[in-house]
Amino acid sequence: MHFNLLTLFPEMFPGPLGLSISGRALEEKKWSFTAIQIRDHAHDKHKTVDDTPFGGGAGMVMRADVIEGALLSLPDRGRVIYMSPRGRVLNQQLVEELAATPTLTILCGRYEGVDQRVLDAHDIEEVSIGDYVLSGGEPAALIVMDACIRLLHGVMGNDETVNEESFSNGLLEYPHYTRPAEWVDANGVLRAVPDVLRGGNHAEINKWRQKQSLDLTQSRRPDLIKR
Repeated sequence: MHFNLLTLFPEMFPGPLGLSISGRALEEKKWSFTAIQIRDHAHDKHKTVDDTPFGGGAGMVMRADVIEGALLSLPDRGRVIYMSPRGRVLNQQLVEELAATPTLTILCGRYEGVDQRVLDAHDIEEVSIGDYVLSGGEPAALIVMDACIRLLHGVMGNDETVNEESFSNGLLEYPHYTRPAEWVDANGVLRAVPDVLRGGNHAEINKWRQKQSLDLTQSRRPDLIKR
């Protein structure tokens, strides 16, 4: 999978994605990226990329013509998304869609956002990572990339892992335990691993995990149960 990042801060990539599992996958060429400096496509000597908004208001807006220049410089744009708090909210279903795309171009806005006309002209999808506002689209782009990269074949080592995680089946994931089987916490409370997980009966273990997933989802995210 290849990512194109349209950004004013190309040095932010790959950032944390150059480490750990995603970093190893990058070295193994399971994914790649190109960070395009939007400012390189400005039309004046000052490399101006923004201007005041029509209609007034605070802040500045990134220019449509400059962004388009950066977009058209790509030999393969693939699917194009713009990180925006008003976009389609990112969930596991959307991540799976994006991860199936050979090339994903992500536009990272700054200031008050981008001129609507460039989004309309190129049918750019807006995607949000949640109901809050960041200083720019780069941190959101890193989240999208991370979520996609871990779904690529061979990245996680065990492809079954991603099928048992939260949201993979519409539910939150069940609790996990490891050694020691009995542990005394800092308050002096003995905390033991549930007996069913120590018994070796895989049918009972699966049944217990399913119930835990249902109970956790019902108590913490009842909206998922309704959905």
